[in-house]
Amino acid sequence: MRKNYQKIALLGVLFFISANASAQTNDSIKTNQVDEVKISIGSRNKARVATDTPVPVDVINIGSQSVLSPQMDLNQILNYAAPSFTSNSTTVADGTDHVDPAQLRGLGPDQVLVLLNGKRRHTSSLVNINGSPGRGSVGTDLNAIPAFAIERLEVLRDGASAQYGSDAIAGVINVIMKKNTNAFTAAVTAGGFNSKGSNDHHGGWDGGKYQVDLNYGTKLGTGGFINFTASLLSRDDTRRAMAATGDIFNAYNAIEQRALENGVNISSLFGNISNTPNTQQIIGYIHQFAPQVGYFTAQQQADIQSANTITQLQNLLKVNVTENELAYRKLTRDDFNMRVGQSKLTSGQFFMNSEFDLSSSVKGYAFGGISYRDGNAAGFFRRPNQNRTSTSLYPNGFLPEIASDVIDLSFAGGFKGKLGNINYDISNTFGQNTFDYTIKNTANASMSYPGKTEFDAGGLSFMQNTINADFDTKVDWLKGFNIAFGAEARFERYKIKNGEEASWALYDINGRIQTPTTDASLKPTDFFGVYTPQVITPGQPTIPASMTSTRPGGAQVFPGFRPENALNKGRQSVAAYVDTELDVTDKWLLSAALRYENYSDFGSTFNYKIATRYKLTDQINLRAAHSTGFRAPSLQQIYFNATATQFVGGTAFEVGTFSNDSEAARLLGIPQLKQEESTSYSAGFTAKIPQANLTFTVDGYYIKIKNRVVLTDQFSRPSGTFPDGSPQKNLQVLFDQANANAATFFANAIDTQTKGLEGVISHRGRFSEKFSLNSDLAVTVSKTNRVGEIHGSDALINAGQINRYYSESSRIYLQEAVPRFKASLNNSFEISRFNVLLRNVYFGKVTDPNAMDANGDGIISGEIINGQAVATEHPVWGGKVITDLSVGYKFSNQFRLTIGANNLFDVYPDKNYGPAIVKTPALDSSGNLVYVANAAPVDLTNQNQFVYSRNTSQFGMNGRFLFARVNLSF
Repeated sequence: MRKNYQKIALLGVLFFISANASAQTNDSIKTNQVDEVKISIGSRNKARVATDTPVPVDVINIGSQSVLSPQMDLNQILNYAAPSFTSNSTTVADGTDHVDPAQLRGLGPDQVLVLLNGKRRHTSSLVNINGSPGRGSVGTDLNAIPAFAIERLEVLRDGASAQYGSDAIAGVINVIMKKNTNAFTAAVTAGGFNSKGSNDHHGGWDGGKYQVDLNYGTKLGTGGFINFTASLLSRDDTRRAMAATGDIFNAYNAIEQRALENGVNISSLFGNISNTPNTQQIIGYIHQFAPQVGYFTAQQQADIQSANTITQLQNLLKVNVTENELAYRKLTRDDFNMRVGQSKLTSGQFFMNSEFDLSSSVKGYAFGGISYRDGNAAGFFRRPNQNRTSTSLYPNGFLPEIASDVIDLSFAGGFKGKLGNINYDISNTFGQNTFDYTIKNTANASMSYPGKTEFDAGGLSFMQNTINADFDTKVDWLKGFNIAFGAEARFERYKIKNGEEASWALYDINGRIQTPTTDASLKPTDFFGVYTPQVITPGQPTIPASMTSTRPGGAQVFPGFRPENALNKGRQSVAAYVDTELDVTDKWLLSAALRYENYSDFGSTFNYKIATRYKLTDQINLRAAHSTGFRAPSLQQIYFNATATQFVGGTAFEVGTFSNDSEAARLLGIPQLKQEESTSYSAGFTAKIPQANLTFTVDGYYIKIKNRVVLTDQFSRPSGTFPDGSPQKNLQVLFDQANANAATFFANAIDTQTKGLEGVISHRGRFSEKFSLNSDLAVTVSKTNRVGEIHGSDALINAGQINRYYSESSRIYLQEAVPRFKASLNNSFEISRFNVLLRNVYFGKVTDPNAMDANGDGIISGEIINGQAVATEHPVWGGKVITDLSVGYKFSNQFRLTIGANNLFDVYPDKNYGPAIVKTPALDSSGNLVYVANAAPVDLTNQNQFVYSRNTSQFGMNGRFLFARVNLSF
């Protein structure tokens, strides 16, 4: 860690040396600095520039980034260009593999508002429910917008709900689209990962990316324009696992394979091994083909031939034969690896931006686009020796795939003009995101042979339509008074579409969906299933028949949404605001905003913001702001549900994630979701040193959020017998009334506070006619933690399940799973026809949510939290510096070639922890913390598959990316 800070310090020294050298050279050509661009967020005064605002606003020139940057999508461009912004691709996380959660100031993906040309952008239909940063949140899919369509980004790093409405707790990102005319530009990029970790650590190339971007603009009439952007991307997967460890084949798999080679499919001859008319045929085939397994010992062969019942053969054939069978099938352990890394992706995007004259005093505008994304990610490998694997279809096991079709559609239109001294802007903005799942290379293990290998698992949809009327005017009062006001109406709709029956159903051996009365002998099993008949003892409760090694239902890796999960829900909201700025003197600026908003589902909210800026000198500004804010719970958080049926003691119980308005939520005391409420403070300064072409900004902030929405861990029905009136018995009764035995919910469970400091130093200099240097040094430090008590249901708290509201892993995801210290040094050189980008980004340490013996003392340390022993020792992945280098050459005004690298030095995160025998925390009979031996090794790599943590990463796990790009302009 200390070495990394030293690297950042050295980079800073080099920065100031270059700045000082530049300051001593006359600037012979005036450059158009990005921070001089008039901004459209943070202030509704259209004459305001970034360094003159009372709140921090970053302006990022995406046009230049698209030429030199190794990053090809908007999330990653921001991740490297803006330290306050964090986004990383996830792996083996279902739908989240295809939509990257993005965060600002360390807050949630749904606590930053995204605008497109100043209009509210819709969110994704996907809610992140798996193990990744941003778990339980719903963010905006920035990658649905092609970077080539963007002129610049404006990032407001301050709470702005009083100005822009829900979600703007951490800040606002405004995406400004291109307005170019009379020009056709194109970029063709090809690259891939050339890394020591490529191809499951065998080296070479993988993860190829091929992208074509086109942009054309032309004038409309005398004062209008229309600009089109098209983008096509093909992305291959990367693989960062190592050779799979553990058992893969048993002796039954070996005999089954020899039979298949001779045209006999033994596993297709039974549904339930204890209830099949083919018992003798199965035994006969095993006797027939066992001798072909050449590595069985003579004793094994004799024992098999003398076994005349399924039970006897089960005991003999469960032995591990992995190494011998791999050699026989000419396979290696690599053939059983998961696809850990970047998912496959093909996408196409088409966007348009336009403005045109409707009359001499009224302008119309329209913009929007469509994005289609075809993704493919994989889950855990289903090994042949597992009961969830249909070896009749997949004798070598299989790697199930989640294919996603993501369609993102948006269109905005409006008109603007001036009535007297009042500017007006009337608009309608429509957006929709659909996310459909197709599960491939998989099976429903409960289906009879031959079954299916591909399933429609259903999908998600979110629609938003926003109507805005915005007005602003200037009043000649003091040194100038700008007043803006307006109203908004928003309509939202969320849908879950169920999948086909076979994608979610659990069948019996006759192809009927299982019910509570389905006899154990009718439940599908693998070869090792054992049937125990019903036991009736006079005067004693009847013990129902049971079956071991039963097969699960639904499509493996992602069971589809059931008809019970399907829904179509909507809501609407209305809002009114006023936003003012007063230049009290030439030096002192005051601004204030008020906003009232009413939602049809949870009620009203009122928020305000006050901010000020004072010019100490022409070059030094002080600024500060205070605001309240809110985030309405998304429809996805209120209504998302994904449940399955389990049968316990002849009774059907539901398990999974229940919607917030479900009967289970009501019975268990989970209240209706309400808005998150925030209070924020910020203060800072900006400074310029014109002689050195330097600009400084430093801002500190404090954000407190009440009633944060979290996705809980799983609450469970207490097992055992408890006296009437006890908390455990009461909870059992409630679970039974809810017809559930395990449940996860979205709940307003916690309050948090976030503190941080951000600083940016920018330098723009020109040494000569042919040599210029632009440099930016940015640093952000933040810390988030829970404050106060967990807001929980009495029934669940009294029964000892309070820690499942906000578990230790949830704490890590919220507080420590993304870098809390991040710094970047960007240097862009222009030397005659050459352009060079040299960027170093330091990603600070992160904590893994999994518990592990990280210090090697043989125990996983723990604490007593809410009366329970909780493991609190976690791996900490150290900070790293990632270096990007790109070199471009301008052959002519029409042709430019760039080659470069992201992660030039092939840096990886710290390696994960493999299997270890450890002691884990527990409570003794006196309630004291003790450590007891764990029954099985703790293995965070999941048998060598997650060489690097899949739950958190500062910068991904793909290593060095090399690329070449051709830019054309006509």
